[in-house]
Amino acid sequence: MSRIGKKPIAIPSGVKVEIKDGTASVEGPKGKLNFAVPFRIKAEVKDGQVVISRASDAKTDKSLHGMSRAMIAGMIKGVTEGYKKELEIIGVGFKAQVQANSLNLALGFSHPVNIQIPEGVKAECPKPTQVVLTGIEKEKLHRFASEIRRIFPPEPYKGKGIRYLGEYVKKKVGKAQATGTK
Repeated sequence: MSRIGKKPIAIPSGVKVEIKDGTASVEGPKGKLNFAVPFRIKAEVKDGQVVISRASDAKTDKSLHGMSRAMIAGMIKGVTEGYKKELEIIGVGFKAQVQANSLNLALGFSHPVNIQIPEGVKAECPKPTQVVLTGIEKEKLHRFASEIRRIFPPEPYKGKGIRYLGEYVKKKVGKAQATGTK
């Protein structure tokens, strides 16, 4: 049995979990999320816990077992605590600001870059060089953060670009600083 899949998920107080017709619905103080449970996986609520089981020991069933458990556990965490992702912008004159429902980035291009903020994700810029994303859906939040980072990923020579807070970018020695070459 899957080590992750067989662990029951505790339901905290204030959270309502309902499994009906192959759909798991989780409702909490921050919102409501749904997940379509694969048809070979069985999920049920017992004694204040969500228990996930599978139909057979086939390889696909094993992988769906752990994935389903992780998705439901992530939904419960999302509606209780929420998720947060922080990005930092490094470069002279590089900045970000939130206007209405879009994120405006000045990254040294000939034009500003405007990105629509997806529904369910909240963006704020406490500093012009910092973007803080929050939301209850982990997958949607991380996908949006990666879209922002993909616009100007950190480059290895000067370190300019957009990176996740705390991300380490290994810098390379430039051609002029290399020793022993002509």
